Amino acid sequence: MEFAWWHWAVAGIVLIVAELAVPSFVLIWFGVGALAVALVVALAAPGLTAQLAIWLCVSLVLVAGWFKLFKPNMHKTRIGMADANVTGEIGMLVRDVAPYEKGQVRFQKPILGADVWDCIADEAIRSGERVRVLDVEGSFLKVGRA
Repeated sequence: MEFAWWHWAVAGIVLIVAELAVPSFVLIWFGVGALAVALVVALAAPGLTAQLAIWLCVSLVLVAGWFKLFKPNMHKTRIGMADANVTGEIGMLVRDVAPYEKGQVRFQKPILGADVWDCIADEAIRSGERVRVLDVEGSFLKVGRA
């Protein structure tokens, strides 16, 4: 059975729409690869093996490009190395913090997998104020006024 160009186009659109249900941002690249094969099949008539090879190669190049160009430091987030990725982030205190008392800070986007973190500070800061992450001390974030 030979696939027509529209088979690949439908498969590409289905994969791109499936990305909405699977938030991994990988399926979209296989969908774009299928759309590229639809274009190749519309212009030429390669065999099924060539179609599958084109789809696989284009998809893998797009996935590799995504992780290489747009998310280069994604694999570097580890405990102990996290302070460089978190230092300087701005959040809002949701619980007062004072010297020798821990508070909580909420971030607009999740930081290292969570949007609320326990924090410490060298000065008293009231909840509702914006703070900047100064350092990571164990499992606490050291914050100061933003």
